[in-house]
Amino acid sequence: MTITRPPDMVATPAADVRDPSLYLNRELAWLKFNQRVLHEALDPRTPLLERVKFLAIFSSNLDEFFQVRVAGVREQVAARLLENSPDKPAPGQQLAAIRDAVRTAVDQHSRCLVDDVLPALAQHGIQIHGGLDALPDAERQHLNNYFRSHVFPVITPLAVDPAHPFPHISNLSLSLAVSLMDRAGHPRFARVKVPRLLPRWIPLTVPNEFVALEDLIGAHLGALFPGVTIVSWHLFRITRNTDLNLELGGGAGDEADDLLELIQEEVSNRKFGEVVRLEVHASMPQALRNRLIEEFNDADAGEGLRLTKDDVFEVSGPLGAIDLASFATLDVPALRDPPFVPATPRRLAEDRDLFAVIREGDVLLHHPYDSFQTTIERLISLATDDPDVLAIKITLYRTGGEIARLLAQAAVRGKQVAVLIELQARFDEENNISWARRFEDVGVHVSYGVAGLKTHAKVLLIVRREGDTMRRYVHVGTGNYNPRTARYYTDFGLLSADPDLGADLSDLFNVLTGFGQPPGYRKLLVAPVWMKRRFLELIEQETGTARAGGAGRILAKMNALVDPDIIEALYRASIAGVEIDLIIRGICCLRPGLAGVSENIRVISILGRFLEHSRAFLFANGEAERAWISSADWMPRNLDRRVEAAVPIGDPKHRAEIRRVLELMLTDNRQAWDMLPDGSYVQRQPADGEAERATHQLLIGRGG
Repeated sequence: MTITRPPDMVATPAADVRDPSLYLNRELAWLKFNQRVLHEALDPRTPLLERVKFLAIFSSNLDEFFQVRVAGVREQVAARLLENSPDKPAPGQQLAAIRDAVRTAVDQHSRCLVDDVLPALAQHGIQIHGGLDALPDAERQHLNNYFRSHVFPVITPLAVDPAHPFPHISNLSLSLAVSLMDRAGHPRFARVKVPRLLPRWIPLTVPNEFVALEDLIGAHLGALFPGVTIVSWHLFRITRNTDLNLELGGGAGDEADDLLELIQEEVSNRKFGEVVRLEVHASMPQALRNRLIEEFNDADAGEGLRLTKDDVFEVSGPLGAIDLASFATLDVPALRDPPFVPATPRRLAEDRDLFAVIREGDVLLHHPYDSFQTTIERLISLATDDPDVLAIKITLYRTGGEIARLLAQAAVRGKQVAVLIELQARFDEENNISWARRFEDVGVHVSYGVAGLKTHAKVLLIVRREGDTMRRYVHVGTGNYNPRTARYYTDFGLLSADPDLGADLSDLFNVLTGFGQPPGYRKLLVAPVWMKRRFLELIEQETGTARAGGAGRILAKMNALVDPDIIEALYRASIAGVEIDLIIRGICCLRPGLAGVSENIRVISILGRFLEHSRAFLFANGEAERAWISSADWMPRNLDRRVEAAVPIGDPKHRAEIRRVLELMLTDNRQAWDMLPDGSYVQRQPADGEAERATHQLLIGRGG
């Protein structure tokens, strides 16, 4: 396998490693990541229903990007800020570049869906009909009955005229813009919302054939506007700024109830955030687009940046393609990835006491290859039932499912259960608030963490009475305690009875639930105070080894690399001769392969069946290799503005296992993308006669 790098992509860098030209823009780097997600849908090697899944994921990602990141850039433009990122582009330039990149990607998405995937699905008997006209009479009657019984009672046509102002349009909702002509021949305008409480895809009597709900409504507009001529209707969708704007104090007098109420208020205010994107079907005439822009600008008058035609994104296929995700679950095995059943690690599969197994030595987990249900869920279930377990403490970022039920049950049984719930977990705020109240009702001690910081650490502490002693069992992981995401997110975790780790977690939970701050931790790296400092020290140690003629080596895996101090340190390490391999799924603001600066740095991205979510950091300083797994990426928000935890991997066998997994990824020739110096990516392809090496498939075959 060879990767060809065009000669003009190898630039002569400036001597200053802080030069802005050495740092890629965060937002554009994210869009490159989402383009790689889209490629999984474009790739005919991907099973057909999995291609549908990736089309939905691409759209979901883009929705969140506009709600948070683009909304933030627009706020910078409105505030006339000059710069706000290491590569120092003006916010207006960022916004223009984002729009151009998104427009190109959305066009690719539409063509893939309309011209390729939907026709291919139809060949397999899975069809979304474009309307009702071509359907047989029996199917139209079926849909007419469905409309009268299920749809008509719940939809409300809203006219727009001097007596009826333009209605509030909720975030990410689908709407029909209806052009009408009254009996006097006067043009009229109305909006009909496509209700979210009904299925988006209405099944016909033939299995796996559907009609979109908006098409069903459009075909029955006469029932909503009797006696009025329906001229035309066109679908549109808006995106609002939904980022929370919290002003949190840091004083000891701040009450948890104040934070909960503040977040509840901010979540409620999201529905009124300014419009940052208008999506329209390609058939919508320009005059109607202009009217919608004017209406939204009038509604947001005096707040933020005004909408322009540049904020309108034309879509040829279905708007709100995130709803296509339901098709990916259709029971057509031939069109999906082969079934996969997670395994239970050999030591934990034995019919022995789980606590005794952990006492014998640490257990390294790698989900989803290792079953979450038979490891973490089993441990918490055992702790819930065991009369010798006195306390369970855990951090929950995305709350719910079996874990939450077990914790509530443990509290009912009289155990001391302390749960740190992150109320600011993006788009899970309402769910977390609900669970916080339910926990408190059954006696769980609920805390919301340190004022001004999100708690993103994934840690569990179980305190058990064993004879005359109290022993602490811990789990430190890279992913959420969420059984659903554990099925398709890759994450590392460590189970241990190490007394130092137990003491560290006790100190950490005391910080999260109280007011103290220990002078340091025994083994854990904890952000925001210690983690970044230690990682910079570790990079510098590799740099010093290389400068002294040794073999410096860094092998790291994460979701994103953005922090400018870390990037600067990696550049200096590369200049000194340290060999650096980075496996970064998403955003990478570092430019690899630049002569004289980063020629010793290689960056790949792995995308495929599972979402690469694990973070691991290996430093092979001479013979003394050290390794950590962590909940934190190398981003300012993780290192400076969140509570994060990284746990050292002490067992040489476990370090070797993590290295094996990461080095396997470096040899991938199917799911891996090589990052080039200009920030673009090239997907690896097997050479002629070379066997395909796909990370996820290989790890499934090897049991993780």
